[in-house]
Amino acid sequence: MLSYRKELWFETKNRREYVNITPEVEKALEESKIKEGLVLVNAMHITASVFINDDEAGLHSDFEKWLETLAPEKPHSRYAHNGFEDNADAHLKRQIMGREAVVAVTGGKLDLGPWERIFYGEFDGKRKKRALIKIIGE
Repeated sequence: MLSYRKELWFETKNRREYVNITPEVEKALEESKIKEGLVLVNAMHITASVFINDDEAGLHSDFEKWLETLAPEKPHSRYAHNGFEDNADAHLKRQIMGREAVVAVTGGKLDLGPWERIFYGEFDGKRKKRALIKIIGE
């Protein structure tokens, strides 16, 4: 069995952003030379997420509205976690959107559905963070 590891680094301009990382994951898969196996992509920070969904601006806007309804950023005083930092909402948003995505590798390609794309979701941005790509297989 082969194993390949790569990190992706992000420094978003906004507090919250959704970044389509599918091309970077495809590039890592190509570099790995693995033809059959699994790709794990996970956020390495507790205020960021990796998830699979459609790359459509309206949907991303819906995510933002929905997440703000469930875990509004302000007022910061509403959260017991906030004190030294003001990012309790980002922790909750990450919990909802998830930590990682796992995708099958078939014939050296990501085995995604027709509209599926892999996203890095940032909920407390404007600082350097990373995601891990781990590929195992043959």
